[in-house]
Amino acid sequence: MPGLQARAEAPTRAPEHRPGEQELALERHRRELTGYCYRMLGSAFEAEDAVQETMLRAWRSLDRFEGRAALKSWLYRIATNVCLDMLDGRKRRARPMDLGAPGTIDGPLATLPETTWLEPMPDGRVLPEAADPAELAEARETVRLAFVGALQHLPARQRAVLILREVLHWRAAEVAELLDTSVASVNSALQRARAALTASDVSSADQASQLDDGKRELLDRYVQAFEQYDIESLVTLLHEDATLSMPPYDLWLRGHDDIAGWLTGLGSECRGSRLLPVAANGSPAFGQYRPSGPGGAFEPWALQVIETSGGRITGINSFLDTARLFPLFGLPPRPGA
Repeated sequence: MPGLQARAEAPTRAPEHRPGEQELALERHRRELTGYCYRMLGSAFEAEDAVQETMLRAWRSLDRFEGRAALKSWLYRIATNVCLDMLDGRKRRARPMDLGAPGTIDGPLATLPETTWLEPMPDGRVLPEAADPAELAEARETVRLAFVGALQHLPARQRAVLILREVLHWRAAEVAELLDTSVASVNSALQRARAALTASDVSSADQASQLDDGKRELLDRYVQAFEQYDIESLVTLLHEDATLSMPPYDLWLRGHDDIAGWLTGLGSECRGSRLLPVAANGSPAFGQYRPSGPGGAFEPWALQVIETSGGRITGINSFLDTARLFPLFGLPPRPGA
């Protein structure tokens, strides 16, 4: 959309701010733009690249900023163009369960490229710093792995419309202006996007709200069972249809028997692991460190994002790309560091 990009990135009048104030005004929007780009792209690293590109384009054009529109709207125009450019002709990012039926504990282990997978995102990079509990719960819900994964099924422009209208609560006329289209077109795209999300059955999960005593107890029991490698106790914490996934492996498992079979079979090298808590995608998460040899040495092994519902664990999502994910989440190279 070269016409929209030209209008969005080449305004005509300078804002009445000194350079330091201009930079601060741009940076004030970084967190919310990161959340927007993450929902669009499904990748924490691509989202940060997109926001950086947005800031660079905005800074270069700031001396020509028109000023009639809000700075926030102008930045979202640029960010939308950046994301649409990045998505052009690209396959969507996915979770292992999006790619096929559940496997078995003796099934083949095949890895797929990093660009295949939906990636986790630290809460601190996308959730608002100051918000009332209801707003924060809603924000958590819109960065859940299941929700962001479902967004990736939508065509890029539908995705943008749904995020802007349903997540960020923009008016239809504002979205139409940003996308250089009509209100009728925006409403039609929103209707189709809603239908697609309904068909994908993205159910609410109770991890989107603040941890209460029951959830804390559930997570404490999970950590204790996992670190002691008490698989019998761990299984009692799982929903009967709980899933285990391990990107970049395409294999995923469902149900008590297969999860227990994996953890006591090929996954048994995780025995003796340590878990450090973090927060990802509005959910509890843990950096997992696996024993690497004698002398009590540990090595980063996985970032676990834990999904819960109804007082049970419904998903253990183990992302094995620790070389990139542990620094992103501020996790140390060793559990005691």
